[in-house]
Amino acid sequence: MKKLINEVAAVVPEMLDGLAALNPGLALLQGTTIVVRADAEAAAARGEVALISGGGSGHEPAHGGYVGAGMLSAAVAGEVFTSPSVDAVLDAIRAVAGPAGVLLIVKNYTGDRLNFGLAAEIARAEGIPVDMAVVADDVALSAGGAHAGRRGLAGTVLVHKIAGAAAAEGRSLDEVARIARAVAAELGTMGVALTSCTVPAAGKPGFELADDEIEWGLGIHGEPGVQRGTLEPADRIVERLLAQIADDRSLRAGDRVALLVNNLGGTPSSELSIVAGAALRYLGARHLQAERAWAGTFLSALEMAGISLTLLRVDDQRLAWLDAPAQTSAWPTSGGRVAQAAAKPARGAHVAPGSQHVAGLAPGSTLRRAIEAVCACLLEAEPVLTTMDQRVGDGDLGISLARAAHGILDEIDGYPAATSPGAVLRALSATVRRVVGGTSGPLYAVMLLRAAAVLDAAHVAPAAGDWSAAFTAAVDSLMELGGAHPGDRTMVDALHPAAVALRVSLAQSGYIGAALQATVEAASAGAASTTSMQPRLGRSSYVGDRALGFADPGAHAVALWLAAIRDELARH
Repeated sequence: MKKLINEVAAVVPEMLDGLAALNPGLALLQGTTIVVRADAEAAAARGEVALISGGGSGHEPAHGGYVGAGMLSAAVAGEVFTSPSVDAVLDAIRAVAGPAGVLLIVKNYTGDRLNFGLAAEIARAEGIPVDMAVVADDVALSAGGAHAGRRGLAGTVLVHKIAGAAAAEGRSLDEVARIARAVAAELGTMGVALTSCTVPAAGKPGFELADDEIEWGLGIHGEPGVQRGTLEPADRIVERLLAQIADDRSLRAGDRVALLVNNLGGTPSSELSIVAGAALRYLGARHLQAERAWAGTFLSALEMAGISLTLLRVDDQRLAWLDAPAQTSAWPTSGGRVAQAAAKPARGAHVAPGSQHVAGLAPGSTLRRAIEAVCACLLEAEPVLTTMDQRVGDGDLGISLARAAHGILDEIDGYPAATSPGAVLRALSATVRRVVGGTSGPLYAVMLLRAAAVLDAAHVAPAAGDWSAAFTAAVDSLMELGGAHPGDRTMVDALHPAAVALRVSLAQSGYIGAALQATVEAASAGAASTTSMQPRLGRSSYVGDRALGFADPGAHAVALWLAAIRDELARH
């Protein structure tokens, strides 16, 4: 891997430092990866609705490049291809919210929806008006297929532009949200890749293509597309992409459209111009009137070579919003007409979990040893889990779980004493919620919170049966929040049988050692069974049959950390 970086862990903050340094109209919230308008407070005071977007990094110039007057008020950057944490989104909301409220513009990925959605719930509970518009413009996936839903792609940038212009006019939160959702509903995007890309933390490409192969209908996280094919001339690639978009969006002769030709990262400007010319010719031949067109890098996938095309049906009002001024670093100033910072403190500063407690979690306590054993297991398993996830997703699971382990080990001395196991699990949840984005962070966080509530209800030192009940409640909460069930090829396929085995074994023998052995065996069998399951949720659902034969990495991780707990308790 050759990249112009320093340390892998510093890629995102150093990138944002440079962005803010080059753009006086931007500021960074101190100690975060959140970019805000330098005049955000003034805009809020004028009664403007604040717009926040974001997601994983690696899509530059999105999302920080669209922060500024006339577009976004703030952008929240997660690690590369990983959704930012709930607390990061919440910090952004608090930083830019005014009386008019906040609209979150979210791409349709499970992690983004979970983290932005939970942050919105917390903000509303604090009295901040918050609404959310979800963008799902990927027409490569059928609207009702067996997958986690259509993904949000480069068309999201047009939602930023139009919603930002509407907000700058002083429209209400309800109006801006309605406008954003209407635009999202009219968007269609599809991409094609000539190469893969390399996530810095992974160190190798997410998939391999032969010299004459391309991937049709891929997302923006380095995952494979919906179909692999043979390289074709640009005209034929453009024709296939636009035909699918136009048909999916029911565009008819005489319709007026805006066209976005997006570089996925490694495509030369000359090739973008070739594609743009072919696209305009195709639209003309189909009697679709291209009112505006842009070609450039709008939302990338690191250094991936390839393009995506977006069409949006427009009218005079949408054209006026597209033409409205925007003071950002990335939105083009050409108008799209077709020829015939300084650091800023964050609000709601984070308090380390457990810092309010006098007695800490003792080094020799059984609970602490179990936690440390799980962390050691996840750190050791990171390369294996990363490789497994690259086969069926975007390769970030091992990295995310290792990040959780590091965060827990850094903060474990501040956790409460083992005599309050519910409080310990809540502190664990807070750490995981803050340091891990993506999908796994909020799912593990909610499991820990639900388990803590069950342990609190015990009122005495929890017995094995209480821990079993807490585990069962945790798994139930994960299924409620994430929507997964046994057979969907997720971590639930290891967790659910493990919880059942623990409960049944304890009822039969009452011996914790035998119960833990049964739990691990059930989890391992559940994880192994995912090799033959059709993926229905998560990023594996976009890979389809190509995931068959490989175990779900999330389920495999569950079996690993349960075994770590069993082994640690067996040693004492």
